[in-house]
Amino acid sequence: MTDPQAGRHAAHQATEQVMNMIPVRHFLQFKDLTRAEHEHLFQRTKIIKQQFKAYQQYWPLIDRTLVMIFEKASTRTRLSFEAGMQQLGGSAIYLNTRDSQLGRGEPVEDAAQVISRMSDLVMIRTFEQDIIERFASNSRVPVINGLTNEYHPCQILADIYTFIEQRGSIAGKTVAWIGDSNNVCNTWLQAAEIFGFNVHVSTPPGYEVEPERAGLYGTDHYEEFADPLEAAHDADLVTTDVWTSMGFEAENEERLRDFEDWQVDAEMMRQAKPDALFMHCLPAHRGEEVAAEVIDGPQSVVWDEAENRLHIQKALMEFLLLGKVGS
Repeated sequence: MTDPQAGRHAAHQATEQVMNMIPVRHFLQFKDLTRAEHEHLFQRTKIIKQQFKAYQQYWPLIDRTLVMIFEKASTRTRLSFEAGMQQLGGSAIYLNTRDSQLGRGEPVEDAAQVISRMSDLVMIRTFEQDIIERFASNSRVPVINGLTNEYHPCQILADIYTFIEQRGSIAGKTVAWIGDSNNVCNTWLQAAEIFGFNVHVSTPPGYEVEPERAGLYGTDHYEEFADPLEAAHDADLVTTDVWTSMGFEAENEERLRDFEDWQVDAEMMRQAKPDALFMHCLPAHRGEEVAAEVIDGPQSVVWDEAENRLHIQKALMEFLLLGKVGS
C-alpha cells in the first residue's frame, strides 16, 4: 500500500530541488517576461485549464505557500490567487495592511525580509509601483504584481489569453482602449511592444497617457485619438475600465461629466470589426463606461476573461516556482 506521506515528502523534495536551481524571478510589469516566456504561459494555461475542467488533480506546488498582501481591496484578485494556489496543491495566506505591521509603519524592506523567509511566493496589490519594487528587491522569493497604480500585468495576461482562446494570435491586431489612461491601459501598451499589436487610445482631454510614460513605448504600436469612435474603427478588440479607479473617488462627479462621451455602446462597437470582442476587467458600471447591451451582448467575453485570471495565474505561479514545466 502506498504511503501518502512518503509521496508527499518526495514531491516536496523534488519541488525544492527544482526551486534551488531556478534564480528568483519577479512579475512586477508585463515586460518582466519575454515574448517566448509569455507564450509558454499561454500554452501552460490551456493545459491547466483543460485539467481543471476535467477534474484532474494537478498538485505541482504541494506544501508551497503563497502570501497575498492587500493594500487595495479586491474580489477577483484574491479569489483567483487563493483558489489557484489551492488547486495547485499549495496554500494561500491573506494579509491586509490594516491588520498587519505593514499598516503600522514597518518598512517595506523589513517586511519583505521576514515574509519571504516564511513563504515561497508573494502577491501584492498596492498603490505605488515603487512599493512593490522595493519589496521585490528585498525578497528571497518571487513577487507578483496583483495591481499597482501604474500597472496591472496579471489582468492583461488574462485578457490576451482570452483573445487567443477566442480569435487566435493577437500579433498585428488592433486593440481600442476607451476611457481613462490608467494602469490597465499602461499595461496594454507594454504588451503591444512585446507581441506586436496596435493599441488605439482615446481619453477625454486631460486624461491622456502621461507624456513620460508614452515615451517609454514610442509610437510604433499605439496611437492616440480625440474621438473614441475613430479609435474603435476597425478594431479587433474594444476594451475599457471604470472611469473612477480606486484612489480617485473624490473626483467621481467630475469624471462622470468628463467621460460622458466615452461610453462603449452599440454605436461604438459597430465601428469595430464585425467579429470584434469586448472586454472589461470588472467590476463594471453599466450605463457609465459601458452600456448594458454591450457588456451583456454577444461580443462580450468578460466572464471568460474573469475566469481566465484563475488559470493564467496558476501558470504564472508554476513558472515562477518551477520554471518551464513540460518544455
